[in-house]
Amino acid sequence: MNSMTTRNSNSTRKRPSIAPPRTKTQTVHIEFSDSVAESVAIAGTFNDWRPEATPMVAVGEGRWVKDLTLPPGSYEYCLVVDGGKWLPDPQAREMTSNPFGGRNSVLKVSDPVQAL
Repeated sequence: MNSMTTRNSNSTRKRPSIAPPRTKTQTVHIEFSDSVAESVAIAGTFNDWRPEATPMVAVGEGRWVKDLTLPPGSYEYCLVVDGGKWLPDPQAREMTSNPFGGRNSVLKVSDPVQAL
């Protein structure tokens, strides 16, 4: 007669940990020129419209740059010059009306896997 024993597999072996899927992101370069600006920031749906969260970097001769790392999606944003002047990005490919009677720039970030 054969005797069988049952053992709880959780007590003797560790389950392999499964990492959550990583969100693929893209780096987007934003550039702006304003020869008299003392500060420029970006406010948009990606930072809850908080310009202080995304200051641009002055690179000289009135040029400002910022690299954003964002997951795929569509984002609205404005450039905020000297803390109070909200402007659409003149280099944006797309714009949309905002509820304040102005215009927001639209940034579309594609999925790097689908883009291949």
